[in-house]
Amino acid sequence: MDTRPILLVEDNPDDVELTLRAFRKQKIANEVVVARDGVAALDYLFGEGAHAGRNPRDMPAVVLLDLKLPKVDGLEVLQRLRAHSVTRLLRVVILTSSKQEQDILQSYDLGANSYIRKPVDFEKFVDAVGQLGLYWLLLNESAPTPPS
Repeated sequence: MDTRPILLVEDNPDDVELTLRAFRKQKIANEVVVARDGVAALDYLFGEGAHAGRNPRDMPAVVLLDLKLPKVDGLEVLQRLRAHSVTRLLRVVILTSSKQEQDILQSYDLGANSYIRKPVDFEKFVDAVGQLGLYWLLLNESAPTPPS
């Protein structure tokens, strides 16, 4: 099982709490690092700003990325991740409430590994998070971090 942290990029405090509760209920023990906007996510991943000194080569197991974020939106975050050699193979799952076909197409076009629409019902959300954890943390092999 992949024990590295999970990076949750989400600005809605209710969705953050629901996600954390769902992880606990599914017994996913990975540390969850929460970034509340796109700038905070990029700072964490690249070891800049408030995260200066963090080794940017220590990547999370998976990034759960909302699209509608303040400062820098999720699609731009994804585009920046795919443009950098250290983060271009990082597993990124779009976790959003957007049903817009354009968002889905653009997410995959920019290199998202998966696109999951947040279920409104908590029990369905818990199930979705459990399946997400099983697949991305237990079954899926991640690519090694490329040399800098």
